[in-house]
Amino acid sequence: MKAQYPGTPIIGLDGKIWHIYHKDSFILTQLRYFPFIQLGVIALFLLTAYVAFSSARRSEQDQVWVGMAKETAHQLGTPISSLMAWIELMKSRFNAEDDPLIAEMENDLKRLEVITDRFSKIGSKPVLEDHVVYSVISNFIQYFQLRTSDKVIFTITGDDQVRAMLNIPLFDWVTENLLKNAANAIENEGHITVNIIEHLAKEEVFIDISDTGKGIPRSKFDAVFQPGYTTRKRGWGLGLSLTKRIVENYHSGQIFVKDSELGKGTTFRIILKSSIKYEPTSTKRIPGMGIDLH
Repeated sequence: MKAQYPGTPIIGLDGKIWHIYHKDSFILTQLRYFPFIQLGVIALFLLTAYVAFSSARRSEQDQVWVGMAKETAHQLGTPISSLMAWIELMKSRFNAEDDPLIAEMENDLKRLEVITDRFSKIGSKPVLEDHVVYSVISNFIQYFQLRTSDKVIFTITGDDQVRAMLNIPLFDWVTENLLKNAANAIENEGHITVNIIEHLAKEEVFIDISDTGKGIPRSKFDAVFQPGYTTRKRGWGLGLSLTKRIVENYHSGQIFVKDSELGKGTTFRIILKSSIKYEPTSTKRIPGMGIDLH
């Protein structure tokens, strides 16, 4: 008590001076802190309400986009089926089973089916299967290079036996976005190189996609993956953002700008977990020879 308040002197009946000491009660002490506790509870309640409202709003927006994507896939299904039937009719009526133009039309229809399958998978967990990475990327490049300028030369090199868990429609989407960006970055003539490297110690697969385009400033290495970022007048800025989400969320991998220099080109690196486990005493395979696809 003496430490909290000074004593109050009084004169006793015997004429001596006495001191009366006192201190605050426990309830009064609590009341001093109560306003701060009350404001803290109110702030916590407001924060919880804001987070819940934001989460509900994002969830509602996601449901709208997922619904639109699935509806788009459903709507595309009917004309694709009709086009497939028309192609079969053209083959039989004009005896054009081996016509290269019809074969390319079939490839484009298959591509539309893949795109429809992608949209139908949005909002659901994709199924990953064991694939040879080299073959998956090579097959897509063979399709893509026919629909790109002849001035752009595609080359794929590296280990042609390394395997990883992939969802083909979604991973082709990743490859497509990166190759399209690389092709758009090349103004005239140029090269796009895909190099597949296996890191045995970490049991990882490195996929480097390089171009000889205009390059990216170092300050924009992270910004290119943000939704809405684009350097094209008609671009939506969603390609690399979607690519990052597919690689990281669906394939448990990584993607980043490995290197870039203005006027010389850019290299994107994808890191995936290898589906083959190696013993410490295992012998490293000899990488496959590079295949030039131009």
